Amino acid sequence: MKWGVVLALLAGVVAAVYLVWSIGFDPVWDAVARAGFGGLALLCLYSAVMFISLAFAWYFLMPPAERSRLWNFYIARLVRDSIAEISPFSPVGGMVASARLMILKRMTPAYAAGSVAADTTTEAMAQVVFLAFGLGIGLTQFRNLDGAGPLTLSMIVILLLAVPGIALLIFLQKRGAGFAERIARKFFPQMQQGVSFHQAIVELYSSPSRLAASAGWHLVAWIGSGVGTFIAFRLVGGEISLLNAIALEALLCTLRSIAAPVPAGIGVQEWGYAMLAPQFGMPAEMGLAVSLLKRAREIVLGVPALLYWQAFEGRAAWREPQRAAGDPNV
Repeated sequence: MKWGVVLALLAGVVAAVYLVWSIGFDPVWDAVARAGFGGLALLCLYSAVMFISLAFAWYFLMPPAERSRLWNFYIARLVRDSIAEISPFSPVGGMVASARLMILKRMTPAYAAGSVAADTTTEAMAQVVFLAFGLGIGLTQFRNLDGAGPLTLSMIVILLLAVPGIALLIFLQKRGAGFAERIARKFFPQMQQGVSFHQAIVELYSSPSRLAASAGWHLVAWIGSGVGTFIAFRLVGGEISLLNAIALEALLCTLRSIAAPVPAGIGVQEWGYAMLAPQFGMPAEMGLAVSLLKRAREIVLGVPALLYWQAFEGRAAWREPQRAAGDPNV
């Protein structure tokens, strides 16, 4: 870990602790207690179901010949997000781990690495649409609320920058594939043979219908995150409409995009919900309670996923010497 990441993580933790102290532990705990274990279980179940849309987004991006079982995409995506959300690493670590997991599940190495990059791009495309959707709701639902102006302006700026940014990202992936392949080979030695990273990237971006299908399923997931926010606020006793919950989640998405260097958005997410909840007529402690409830959900779903990943990696490491020795039973 670089020192900048460590400092960002520490700053986020301090900010989150200070926020709980400033609001007061008791009101925050009371809000969380309203949800209880039953509410947490409901939120976990909902999120587990919504991950299917992320698996579909990755699955339909792949050329038909490279499509594995849907379960493989599901668990690899869950591992990717879990590393980004409950470990002190950047999202890149989760991308590398998910690509390696797909390689261990017999996907062509170049397509495993290339599809993770392309899937991230289609997810960003869908995020732009989600931000525009949230901005449209925001302009009609809370344009007269105090404090909404700066966030709305931030959303507009991010939207204006996102479109050329995504175009540049695709251009660099296709034109700079040689450089990307040299980096990928450091993580995936298996790429020395077979299809090149450049060939995989060109194939992945060659089908507009597959790209549209992937982006569409990602948009379902982004909107689903707003529905999850609606459920979470209801669980802690908050009164918010579904459209406003989607708009709130789009605003929070903007904040996390601005503060992307902070691992897992620690502190940023907590302050974001606490600041945004009053804009929708709810106390700050409810916003903080929703953030903590979502953190608990990430842990409940993420820890088993990471244990599965480590067990799979361990089994592969144990088999490698036997495979190299020519054991036919491996």
